[in-house]
Amino acid sequence: MKSLIVYSSQTENTKKLADLIFDTIEGEKEIFAVEEAPSPEGYDFIALGFWLMGGKPDPKAGKYLETLEKGQSLFLFATHGAARGSDHVKNAVDTAVSLTDNADVKGVFTCQGRVNPKVLEKVKQKPEPPVWIGDADEAVSHPDGDDLDRLQEIIKGLNL
Repeated sequence: MKSLIVYSSQTENTKKLADLIFDTIEGEKEIFAVEEAPSPEGYDFIALGFWLMGGKPDPKAGKYLETLEKGQSLFLFATHGAARGSDHVKNAVDTAVSLTDNADVKGVFTCQGRVNPKVLEKVKQKPEPPVWIGDADEAVSHPDGDDLDRLQEIIKGLNL
């Protein structure tokens, strides 16, 4: 099996998850930042990671999602300032899935991650701060050991 791990990371949170996925899966594999990622054509499995921007995958990851082929085996992973399991996160994952051409989504993993301090300061100044802003302080310590353990178990469970 030929696997491709692609990630977009602003504060190294998503990269940390991508590195763990790379280390966990077996077989022929490659890992790239989204800016350097090759075409997904010819890969049996793709893991794509992103951070949330405006309640959806960041623009670079969003564009890459649009290049996936119909039926391509896909695992999505994301980091965010919002609380895990929040509507904000669920909507972002739904948006990510909708950007693919009916890829075969094998699983999804999300966890909180430290928000870029410059972004955090900027959004705090908005007249109507985003819904996730109250969760951002808790996100600072993530991804933590528990997050990484959960992700590793999910990846192992995919039986790649």
